Amino acid sequence: MDNTEIKILLVDDDADIIEFIRYNLIKEGFQVAIASNGKEAIKKAKTFIPQLIILDVMMPEMDGIEACQSLRTMKELQNTVITFLTARNEDYSQLAGFEAGADDYIQKPIKPKILISKVKSLLRRFNNTSETIENSKNLISLNSITIDKEKYTVVFNNVQHILPKKEFELLALLASKPNKVFRREEILSAIWGDDVIVGDRTIDVHIRKIREKIDLENIKTIKGVGYKFED
Repeated sequence: MDNTEIKILLVDDDADIIEFIRYNLIKEGFQVAIASNGKEAIKKAKTFIPQLIILDVMMPEMDGIEACQSLRTMKELQNTVITFLTARNEDYSQLAGFEAGADDYIQKPIKPKILISKVKSLLRRFNNTSETIENSKNLISLNSITIDKEKYTVVFNNVQHILPKKEFELLALLASKPNKVFRREEILSAIWGDDVIVGDRTIDVHIRKIREKIDLENIKTIKGVGYKFED
């Protein structure tokens, strides 16, 4: 996909940061829309439909965590990559972000070349669903659960669930090969890509959210190794 076809929504209440990032993204040919708070971001996202949202954490009216949670409920944005833009390095902040449905973090201040490199890396996730998931069947049906990868839906015990993209892909990956133990490194590579650095806790957070939302007991933890979907 050409850069001129790619839409990026930039959300931050700091006008200087907005202008700096916007300038560098437009210089690369991207289409850029801006918002100064979470509420405005949600409104613009509905009509702009970006492939990538760069979202500040600390903002007035509605912060980034709340905005991300709302954005992840929008069906039209189910494939959109969301990354937080923040100067905060605390583990709890990152954990809250991943729980809200974020895909990654960009730490500020950031140099232009690093910014563009990071953005391109994030956009590769939008354009390239993992080979493991692409090569498996579009419809996975196991006992009381059905996973439709074209519609991004999960039906469990006759109840339909819509999961954020990464949670859905993780569940689909595990269910694609019942009883196979997926090592953590294998999961990170398949879902987040080799060019993205995320911690082991990222997988744990996503697994916990899946279990909470679907009340699914099939996902088993193999301590010190990874996870499997037990048929």
